[in-house]
Amino acid sequence: MAWVYCATKKKRLHHHQHSINQYTLCQTFIVFIMSLPNVLARGDEFLGEYPRNSTLWRFFSYGTCVFTIGMSKLILKSLYNVKLDHMDRLDNAINRSQSENRGLLTIMNHMSVIDDPFIWGIFPWRIYKDLDSVRWCLGANNVCFQNKILATFFSLGQVLSTERFGVGPFQGSIDAAIRLLSPDDTLDLEWTPYSETPNKLVLPQKAGSLVKTIKEDYLPPIKRYKPSWMHVYPEGFVLQLHPPFSNSMRYFKWGVSRMILESTVAPIIVPIFTTGFEKIASEEAAGSTIKRYIPTNFGAEIKVTVGNTIEDNVIEKYREEWRQLVDKYYDPKNPVDLTQELKYGKEAQDLRSRLAAELRKYIAQIRHDECKFPEEDARFQSSAWWKSYTLTEGASDPDVKFIGKNWAIRRLQKFLTKQEENDRSSR
Repeated sequence: MAWVYCATKKKRLHHHQHSINQYTLCQTFIVFIMSLPNVLARGDEFLGEYPRNSTLWRFFSYGTCVFTIGMSKLILKSLYNVKLDHMDRLDNAINRSQSENRGLLTIMNHMSVIDDPFIWGIFPWRIYKDLDSVRWCLGANNVCFQNKILATFFSLGQVLSTERFGVGPFQGSIDAAIRLLSPDDTLDLEWTPYSETPNKLVLPQKAGSLVKTIKEDYLPPIKRYKPSWMHVYPEGFVLQLHPPFSNSMRYFKWGVSRMILESTVAPIIVPIFTTGFEKIASEEAAGSTIKRYIPTNFGAEIKVTVGNTIEDNVIEKYREEWRQLVDKYYDPKNPVDLTQELKYGKEAQDLRSRLAAELRKYIAQIRHDECKFPEEDARFQSSAWWKSYTLTEGASDPDVKFIGKNWAIRRLQKFLTKQEENDRSSR
């Protein structure tokens, strides 16, 4: 039994920021979805940790984003040779996202600590029309949210605090990302088993006008007037390797798979491949707090290549598998949340792994076909290989050498060693 949205109640309508004359509408539609209510509720709760729906917050949030983008543009345009290929592909995806009322998900390789925000300094100003046009992204909790000042700054910059090192994909930031990629967050919905509804797919109301039905007692944790844009670095860590493995990628983690599988409507997905940011912020300077964030190699080429949007039928194949798993493993006693089997079962994990690998393939294709890099070493696609390499701190494959350090090694994370020491002392 999969789940569908079924709404047949009288509503008030709002169009963008302008309230339409109040009237009643009896509307019936069915939307096949894969996100369970408690997942969306946890996403709401996470987003609600800051007053994101207040006018004052939105004002300062947009100001923070514009200032950061502007500084990035100033540095890049003044000191580096910037090239942007196929911006039209991203423009088309943004337009589709709004006309089809679907979230936008961009995925990118992670070459340096300044990938974000510098990537946004490369795109033209015209795409940042308002706060809803600015991307959301994930940021490491131990880096971006070390104290209240940093936490507030990055939260204003639409960054979601994400924990690494064993916490996994079932955490608040991923639930929040799923919520953001689900454009129907103001619908007053009733939950009806898929088996009790006609076996027919009826898409949600056309969203060219972005008309939404409002639930009387529901206050969303964010105000938004168009679908959200989520930007993800699925590798989870920066990767810089010595030749002949330059500009390679790690395996992709499963959080991005959850975003795609569990959002109420499949997002529009655009792969992006970048080179050159590693020249601005080399990992060789990682041991120095000052040098690490001071730009170097002035005049170097920074190239951003936007790939073709991933076809909907490719993504729908995986979403259909997830739908079947929910049908197979839902808990009748608690049908509104993920079961242990849907979280950690072999079939669910295999599905997330295969989808993550599929996404990686599209970025690798840009790397090979459009940026003319040689084919990647086949080992780098394997999560098992990376786990072995990291656990042995490179001894398992000494031919692969990092520039700087492999930050996926637990021993190198001071916040983890302190935390583990505290855990041991409290036993």
